[in-house]
Amino acid sequence: MKIRIPGYLLVILLAFTVVRCAKKGMPEGGPVDKDPPKFIRANPENYSIHFDARQIRIYFDEYIKLDKPQQQIIISPPMDPKPNIMPLGTARKDIKIEIFDTLEKNTTYTINFGKSIIDNNEGNSNNYFKYVFSTGDYIDSLSVSGKVKDASLKAPPAPVSIFLYELDSTYTDSAVYKKTPRYVTYSKDSTYTFNLENLKEGTYKMVAIIDKNNNYLYNPKSEKIGFVAEPITIPTDSTYEITVFKEKLPFKPKRPSQVKGHQILFGYEGSTELDSLKINLLNNKPPDYEYRITKVKDKDSVNYWYNIKPEIDSLSFEVVTPTTLDTVWARIAKLERDSLKVTAEPSGSIGIKEDLKFTANTPISAYQPELIKILDKDSADVPFTAKFLPIRNELQISFNKTTENNYQVTALPGAIEDLFKATNDTIKKNFKTKGPSDYGRIVATIPNIRSYPVIVQLTSTKGQVLAEKYAESGNTFEFPYLTPGDFLLRVIYDKNGNKEWDTGDFLKKKQPEIIKYYSDTLNVRANWDVNETINLD
Repeated sequence: MKIRIPGYLLVILLAFTVVRCAKKGMPEGGPVDKDPPKFIRANPENYSIHFDARQIRIYFDEYIKLDKPQQQIIISPPMDPKPNIMPLGTARKDIKIEIFDTLEKNTTYTINFGKSIIDNNEGNSNNYFKYVFSTGDYIDSLSVSGKVKDASLKAPPAPVSIFLYELDSTYTDSAVYKKTPRYVTYSKDSTYTFNLENLKEGTYKMVAIIDKNNNYLYNPKSEKIGFVAEPITIPTDSTYEITVFKEKLPFKPKRPSQVKGHQILFGYEGSTELDSLKINLLNNKPPDYEYRITKVKDKDSVNYWYNIKPEIDSLSFEVVTPTTLDTVWARIAKLERDSLKVTAEPSGSIGIKEDLKFTANTPISAYQPELIKILDKDSADVPFTAKFLPIRNELQISFNKTTENNYQVTALPGAIEDLFKATNDTIKKNFKTKGPSDYGRIVATIPNIRSYPVIVQLTSTKGQVLAEKYAESGNTFEFPYLTPGDFLLRVIYDKNGNKEWDTGDFLKKKQPEIIKYYSDTLNVRANWDVNETINLD
C-alpha cells in the first residue's frame, strides 16, 4: 500500500534540508574590516562660505555611530544653545546637525568630531574629522599649537581644554568664570599636544582647563587651570606650553554639626594652615573651659572638642584664620562622648626610616615620655625622642633602628592623657625590622639641575610621595631602604625656599613652581641598587 504525503509537508521537508545543507557549507567570514568610515559628501558642503543653514547632513560610506560625543565633539566658537547632533545610540550612514544658535556674522565655525565617528561593526574611528563653514566671505585659516602638562603629575589625568579669548576692550581675567571662549580645542590623548585651527588674525589670551562638566567655564572647586602669561598674537610661528594646576581656594567653613558628646564637626572648603586655625566660642564660657581642634583624616573637616558642656542648646563660634573671619553656629543635644582609646602604629613590621605613632580617638592633651620604654631584641634600652602633633592628634616616637631587629614598646598608665583627663591603660606593642636583603636602593645623579634649592622626590606611580631630599647644592641623591616596587622621580624647583611645592594663582598671574619628572619608571628590586643618571625633561 502506497502512502501519499501531502504536498505542503514535502515543501517543509525540502526547505529544512536546504537550510541544513546551507549551514554545512556556510563560509566562516572574510577578513576583519580595519578601515574607518569614509566621508562622502555634506549638505551644505564642507568649507562652505555665506553659510545660513539650520541643518547639516554629513554622509559616510557605511553605518556609523558616535562614541562619547559629549567628550569628543568640539564646536569652536561654542554655540549657545548647543546644536542637536545625531545619531545617538542608533547606527545610520549620516550625521545630522540641527543648529539653534543665532550664528555670528563673518565668523568661521569648526565642528571637530575628535575620535567620535566609528563604524557600526568593528568600531574603527575616523580620527579628527571636522566640518568647517563660514558665515562670511572666506574661511579663516590661521592656527596655533602647543603642549599641555600637569604641574604636580607626570601627565594630565584627562583631556585638557584649550581656550582662546579675544583681548578686546571687554576682556577681563574673570571671563574664565562666566564667558565662553572664542576658540576651543582638546589636547590629544597620548601626546598631550593641541592645535587650534581656522583662527582669525588677532590678539588672544590662552587658557587651559580640565573642564570636567564641559561647560567652557572654570570651576576652581573641582577643576585645574593653566595659562600663558603673555598675550598670543596670531599669526605666529611660536608653539606654547601650558601647565595646569589646582588652585588653593580661600578658606570657608561650612555650618558645623554635633557628632557626639563634646565633639562638633566643622567642614570647610579651600585651604589654610590648620595650625593657625582658631575656633572661638562666642557664648559665655563656663569656668575652666578648654577646647582642641584635630584634623579628620582624608576629609576637609576638623573636629572641635570641648571639655565642659555649656547649659544651652546651641553654640556660636568665630572661625579665624590669618586671612578670614566667619561666624557659625551649631545645635547641641545631650549625647554620650567617646572614651579614650590609644592605638600604636605600625603593626607587625616597621620601616628603618619610619616613626612609631600613638594616636587616640579623643584629643590628646598631655604625655609623659618617662612612662614610655623601648627595648630591642637584646632587652637593651633604646633612646628615643617624642614629638606631639596636635592637629594630627598624634604622638611621634623617633629612634634609630637597625635591620633584622625586634623591638617592644611599652606605654605605662598615664603616659597619654586626653582633654577629659582620661589616661591610657598599659600598652605593649611588638614589631620588627626587615633584613638588608629585603630592601632596594636608588642612587640618582642629576647633572642638569638648573637652579637651587630643589626638592627631589620619589613617588608611587599614583603620585604618593614616598621619600624626598632637600638640597641647596650637589646632584647625587641616595634613597636607601626602599620597599621593592615602581617609583617615579621628580625634582621641584623650590623658588621661594620654603621646602614645599607652591601652586599657582590665575587671577594673581602666578605660575606654579616647576616640577620636572624623569621620563622613565624606576623599578626597585629586593637586595638591588639602582644607579641612574637622570636627565630631566
